[in-house]
Amino acid sequence: MSRYALLTVDTEALPKRAECDHVQRLIWGHHEEGTAGIREIRAIGAEFGVPHVFFVDMCATTRYPEEMRAVVRWLDMNGQDVQLHLHPETLPREFWSAHGLAATPTYINEYPAPDKALFLLKHFGAELTGITGKRVLACRAGSLRWNADFIRALRAAEIPLSFNNSMRAYMTGRATYAEPTNQPYTWSNGVIEVPVTERHIPPGTGRRERWVSLTYPESSYFPFKTRRFAGLPRLFARGPSFAVLLMHSWSFLYWNDKRRAVYQDDRRLEAYRALVARVSADYDVITSADFLDLYRRGRIKRSAHMDLRVAEMWGDSNRA
Repeated sequence: MSRYALLTVDTEALPKRAECDHVQRLIWGHHEEGTAGIREIRAIGAEFGVPHVFFVDMCATTRYPEEMRAVVRWLDMNGQDVQLHLHPETLPREFWSAHGLAATPTYINEYPAPDKALFLLKHFGAELTGITGKRVLACRAGSLRWNADFIRALRAAEIPLSFNNSMRAYMTGRATYAEPTNQPYTWSNGVIEVPVTERHIPPGTGRRERWVSLTYPESSYFPFKTRRFAGLPRLFARGPSFAVLLMHSWSFLYWNDKRRAVYQDDRRLEAYRALVARVSADYDVITSADFLDLYRRGRIKRSAHMDLRVAEMWGDSNRA
């Protein structure tokens, strides 16, 4: 059986991650000292003949409508796989009131029913489709925050793939459940879950139990310290038959003392080029559409079906 990998890029212009010009700085990577953003990510992929899956935060269209639509158009016209990402905690209260919905709770994993998540998926999914002309196949919740009702909403919105399973997200309270596996599985309502690739580190002397995620570079979303991106090529080389890498549009940038993303140099860009060279040699790098076809034909190994109620029993206290 072949080895498959997906290189996924959360494409975001979050307000707190830049002083100004958020789309230019955090997505295109334009800074006074240099440039390192989605053009460079796409160029590295093209160099080795591999695609990226760009999960674009369409909630940002409420703040930067034309700039975000230009991002989606550019990615689509340049042959990238553009899918849905949602950070609804960044939406202004006026957005919710205009649509007759409560602004709180703000995070998807706190939504007490599927209705609000379903609205988000349909509203921003339609906007994404309106630009690309293509059906939305996959969605990743912002910061991997999800619950059982989000999976129900995906089914109702006819989005077949969820890229959300993460033990690290579960252990930090960002999700109501996670399955400790790197293999995709199907929820009982038919939605297919595609986990972020992770490795379990058992507790030891002076060491807490933790999960290491295949992120580039190390994600600031999680408090656990892990080995940074220098070890990723070795993980891929000896690693699983199926792998999902998580990175961001700002992954080549650095954080200054104000926790704002800034350009420093091209070291992370060049290290990523070396990583993609290794991945492209050892794996078939695929898109979300490729995955859906391979999974349904049994070419990608899968875990057993998962009863969606388990995501309620493990923490969704808002449901009976």
